[in-house]
Amino acid sequence: MKKYTDHDLLIMFKSIEKKNYAFNYIINLYQERIYWHIRKILISHEDSNDVTQNTFIKVFENLIKFKGESKIYTWIYKIATNESLSFLKKNRKYFFESIDNVSSSLITNLTSENYFDGNEGEKKLQKAILTLPIKQRLTFNMKYFDNMKYKQISQILGTSVGALKANYHHAKNKIQKYLKEN
Repeated sequence: MKKYTDHDLLIMFKSIEKKNYAFNYIINLYQERIYWHIRKILISHEDSNDVTQNTFIKVFENLIKFKGESKIYTWIYKIATNESLSFLKKNRKYFFESIDNVSSSLITNLTSENYFDGNEGEKKLQKAILTLPIKQRLTFNMKYFDNMKYKQISQILGTSVGALKANYHHAKNKIQKYLKEN
């Protein structure tokens, strides 16, 4: 597959003849990574598939308005994060609890998830992560699993780098404590 820069893709997307090619290229390039980012938030394979699809629908609808102030991937990641949080907020009304308390439902999904093929240690780590408040969980996942820089996470979450460093530090300590106690 030929490599294109973000600038090339944006120019192609604006062209009627190349719009679909550019969008398919973006999907092929980022879909799997976006799915796994969403999956770490929602746990459920079916929900993650739905939110991934919704994310790319939003990307298609709004890519023409993308100003290029960040990388396309960062922008898509932000859309995926917002779509995931919106999904959790929308579904929390069925649980009558705050978004941070939806963790118990997600832990239940994790333990009954047919698509989770990790070992017990990985499952224990995921349970620990699900006990974190949502901002700490997002920060931890992006930094630890996706190896993102604080500046990029800051663009996605709209939070200062200092706050993200504090979130990551607190998340790491809470996870360590959970793993020792359980």
